[in-house]
Amino acid sequence: MARLLRWIFNLLFSILTRREVVGLENLPNDGPYILAANHLSRLDLAFVYGLIGDKRITGWAAEKYERHPFFGLLLRMGGGIFIRRGEVDRGALQAAVEWLRAGKVFGMSPEGTRSSTGALIRAKTGAAYLINETGAPVVPIAIVGTERALQTLVRLRRPVVSVRFGKPLHLPPLGQEDRTAALRRNTDEIMCQIAAMLPPRYRGVYADHPRLKELLSRPADA
Repeated sequence: MARLLRWIFNLLFSILTRREVVGLENLPNDGPYILAANHLSRLDLAFVYGLIGDKRITGWAAEKYERHPFFGLLLRMGGGIFIRRGEVDRGALQAAVEWLRAGKVFGMSPEGTRSSTGALIRAKTGAAYLINETGAPVVPIAIVGTERALQTLVRLRRPVVSVRFGKPLHLPPLGQEDRTAALRRNTDEIMCQIAAMLPPRYRGVYADHPRLKELLSRPADA
C-alpha cells in the first residue's frame, strides 16, 4: 500500500508541478531517524511521501482527519498515527517512540499546524522529545511553494515546489538542567536549521534568532 501511495503521489506531482529537490543524498540509509519539515499546506505530506515514502515511514496526523472520507483514508493507507492537538497525547507520543525504537522513520512538522502566512511559527517540542527518548537523529526539511500550488494550478500553470533535505542532526540528550529549557533549545536548533534552508520571507519567528544568524554566517560547504 505504501508503494502504491508513493507511486500515485510521485506521478501526480511530476505531471502537475515543477519539482526542485535538493539533498536526497543526506537521508541515512537506515533508521531510526526523524524527518522534521515546515508546514505550509496539506500537500506537504503527499509531496514528501512521493519522494521517499515507504512502509518504514509514518508520522502524526491531526485526529480530526481520522474519519475524513478522503484524507482519513489516505492517512490510514500510509500508516499515520492520529494525535489529539492542544493536549499531551501520551498514546501518540509513545507510538512514535516505539516506531523509532524499532529502527524506522518518523515524519512530522514541529510547528504542529499549517502556517497561515507561509512563515515559520513557534514550534512545539515534540521532535526534541522524540530525539531525547530514542537517540534518533533528525533530518531537517525545508519546503517552499506548496502553499500557493493549488491557486497556480487553477490558473493553468505548473507551480514550482522546492524541497531541500538538510544533513542529519545529532542533538544532545537532556541533562540535569531545566528540562523545559533544554527541550526548547533543541527545538530551536531544529527550526533554525530548517530556517537556514528557506528564503528570508519564510523564516518567520526565527528570522532574528541568534542561532539562525550563526548558521547563515557559515560558508555554504561548512
